[in-house]
Amino acid sequence: GKVKGILSIPIGFVEQVWSYIEDVVLSVLMRNTEKYYQLQLSARRACENLIQRMKERSIHWMTEILEMEKLTDYTCNPEYVSEWHRLMTEQETFIQKVLRDAEININVKGIGMVEVGGLRKYPHVLLSQAFDLKMRMTAYWNVVLRRLIDIMALHLQLSVSNLVNKDLEMEIMNELLGPNHGAGIERMLEEPPSIAVKRQKLIKSIKKLKESKEVVCKIMDDRFTYADYLV
Repeated sequence: GKVKGILSIPIGFVEQVWSYIEDVVLSVLMRNTEKYYQLQLSARRACENLIQRMKERSIHWMTEILEMEKLTDYTCNPEYVSEWHRLMTEQETFIQKVLRDAEININVKGIGMVEVGGLRKYPHVLLSQAFDLKMRMTAYWNVVLRRLIDIMALHLQLSVSNLVNKDLEMEIMNELLGPNHGAGIERMLEEPPSIAVKRQKLIKSIKKLKESKEVVCKIMDDRFTYADYLV
């Protein structure tokens, strides 16, 4: 039940981490390809596609880990036993307060304030068993949380290492080459929109200069023809 209660937290954390990684990687790629428009487009597309797949893989992997935690209680961590023994030192004190004191709430080490009014109807043996079970669960829950954090950290470290050192380069190359044996390279040879606009302006300017030249030449020819007529 406690694992089910936190299902959304690790999944949400994985999504946030990959969103942050995507922002960082994209900023570096865009800064280093800002003078190469077509390469920049391919690099951005490759980065977004790759990180989306890696994020989905991490979410799937994290979901499996959580399902394993829901399936069974298991640990070989020696800290579990030592923590359980430490918590159990309060057992007799707690039971005596429940049975003899009039307090409604009792502060229990490792748990906090516990309302005990409804526990006074139970005998000592049941209170002892309930306290033991609760402390076992408390000690084990600390193991679960630590295990989730450690496994997630190791997984993300490996994933980021693969992303930066291996996967991203291959993804960009595949994006550039494309499925049609170099279609991506052909796209890179296409003219960027900004250059195309400048080229069109230049063509128009050249055309106007040619037209102006023809007009000027015609005027000059007319003048020479008129001068010859006068002579």
